[in-house]
Amino acid sequence: MSLWQIERLGRRGDGIATGPDGKALASLTLPGEQVEGMAVDGRIASPRIVTPSPDRVRATCPHYRSCGGCSLMHGSDQFVHAWKQRVVTTALGAQGVQASVTGTHVSPPMSRRRAVLSGRRTKKSAQVGFHAKASDMIVDVQECQVIEPRILQTLPLLRRIVSAGASRSAELSLTVIAGPSGLDVAVTGGKAMDSSLFQTLAALAEAGDLARLDWDGQPITRRTPYLDMAGAQLAYPPAAFLQATPDGEDALQRAVGAIVGEAEDVVDLFSGCGTFTLPLAAHAGVHAVEGLAPPLAALDNAWRNAPGLRRVTTEIRDLARNPLLADELDRFDAIVIDPPRSGAEAQSRQIAASQVGRVAFVACDPVTFARDARILTQGGYRIGRLWVVDQFRWSPHVETVTEFVKT
Repeated sequence: MSLWQIERLGRRGDGIATGPDGKALASLTLPGEQVEGMAVDGRIASPRIVTPSPDRVRATCPHYRSCGGCSLMHGSDQFVHAWKQRVVTTALGAQGVQASVTGTHVSPPMSRRRAVLSGRRTKKSAQVGFHAKASDMIVDVQECQVIEPRILQTLPLLRRIVSAGASRSAELSLTVIAGPSGLDVAVTGGKAMDSSLFQTLAALAEAGDLARLDWDGQPITRRTPYLDMAGAQLAYPPAAFLQATPDGEDALQRAVGAIVGEAEDVVDLFSGCGTFTLPLAAHAGVHAVEGLAPPLAALDNAWRNAPGLRRVTTEIRDLARNPLLADELDRFDAIVIDPPRSGAEAQSRQIAASQVGRVAFVACDPVTFARDARILTQGGYRIGRLWVVDQFRWSPHVETVTEFVKT
């Protein structure tokens, strides 16, 4: 065994350790700690803490050391919040972009309303939970400090669903959303549907009072779940991308609204179901652009049935391959953009070439965001306010909302 010094955390939350054999990654460690262990293929699998950091705290989840859902529960809240801010500013600095954090919002424990769980049949029952760290093994979750209590309470029912519909060799993916109409479950990877399986799943959904059960795209129940959004009822499609926590969504919406200000005509790029479109439509006309038809159909229906909103138009368009061009953007007063983790390089180049005065950039990956921020600043934008929003508590994931102003 060798002694190692933890210098810092990498952006995925692992400690960067220095020792007699060079550098290695050490999970569940903190900067300044001295640990003992053996590095294999650049990783210390089970580091023993010799000198703990003053920022180390006792993890409150019994699954923490095995479950891969969380990786920072051993650090104090103050440490984790500061670290996530540094992840963002360091990524920007690596691209030559300087910015300071205006404010940070952290979602409370047990507030995650949307979770993607994994399920697998066993000889006697089924496992439902998250993957173990760096493994395809499933940790059968009994307790969780992240997901909403309603989801946690439904795990026994989800195990019964997996037992009924999974083959012995397959792993199921279960997207679970807790909304005002109840729990919505969308399953992929299950057995092919037949009448017997349909009847079994329908009975389970009714017994568990699920708002919806969808099986590889086939509806089992007749109800359509909804979310309340800016006075509209959004009947979203199965497994829809939604913000992870309600209060995190509210923080993002408030930040975007502050950036857009009094703009009269706004384009919402990568709009999804309308997380930003619907609130902005209270005072502005909004053109929502998204690559998938079902989210836009849900958005359009919500807008048409909500009183008092300004005009909303929609456009199906693959913005990675076919971004809105600069002259198309120039008819708008402000841009809202919320791309996937891969970022929006092509679209950012068109924004940089446009004359739009204000951009609200929502990002969920600091590295790709920093690349896109460099493109915008090179195109004549400056960074104004920047908010860090932590909906994924105790994980290395971090979101930002950043104001760009044309100079």
